[in-house]
Amino acid sequence: MSSVRVTRSGRKVLEDGWRRRGDRPDRPEQHGGEAGVPPSRGKCRGVQKRVQVAYENSAEDAEKKLKWEPTNWQKHLENIRQMRSGRDAPVDQMGAEKCFDQNAAPEVMRYQVLLSLMLSSQTKDQVTSAAMAKLREHGLSVQKILETDEETLGKLIYPVGFWKSKVKYIKQTTEILQEKYGGDIPDNVAELVKLPGVGPKMAHLVMDIAWNRVSGIGVDTHVHRISNRLKWVKKETKNPEDTRVALEDWMPRDLWSEINWLLVGFGQQMCLPVAPRCSDCLNRDICPGAKKK
Repeated sequence: MSSVRVTRSGRKVLEDGWRRRGDRPDRPEQHGGEAGVPPSRGKCRGVQKRVQVAYENSAEDAEKKLKWEPTNWQKHLENIRQMRSGRDAPVDQMGAEKCFDQNAAPEVMRYQVLLSLMLSSQTKDQVTSAAMAKLREHGLSVQKILETDEETLGKLIYPVGFWKSKVKYIKQTTEILQEKYGGDIPDNVAELVKLPGVGPKMAHLVMDIAWNRVSGIGVDTHVHRISNRLKWVKKETKNPEDTRVALEDWMPRDLWSEINWLLVGFGQQMCLPVAPRCSDCLNRDICPGAKKK
């Protein structure tokens, strides 16, 4: 039997072992050797250990072969795409991609994307969309918000979740954008998450929508919940950020942008937080979290 070991440099070494049946080192009666100890050259000159070296194409290829993947995840994904083909969930009509003025200057559009995501936290898309409509009617640019007092701003965004805190975050963030970024928004996650009221989920979605660059998966409560129900995480995760890390560890990067939109709408219509519609779901027979009736 051949044995395999991996060197520190990542090479696989295939060891053929002993060539003749009678020359195995685990046969202590042969050549006077002890079990597990090869005979000396003097006693067995014709027996040599042959070593072959096999190179992987790259360290990345080796890692991919060993990487964990969820059971049936591709079929899950195919079925969810089919169920989402109508694009008729709230996120499709009123999500962050629908809330900004597409005719505005690029830096204004990016600012509006950022604000729509700040408002969307702990808030239904319908409420966020209504607040953004009022803000745009009022005037939604860095300069206009700097000129708007907190009381007026609060009336414009009410009743989004935690609206009082968001008023302060919006004012503070807008001041930073004016002073540090010339009225634009940061173009990287590290700087985005430093802004008041901006977390990792928002930052990755801003990068995708505003800058058209995929930096990570935007994981909200829907993505977090569904990923755990489908067992798309190796072990149960306790919060969205842990879920993001777990998903990015195995999911192909070309799916990262799609997965937020796909699962958010699926969570709004089918895989509900309470009383999910398992009997109507195409994944009912292959979903680990499906409720059987």
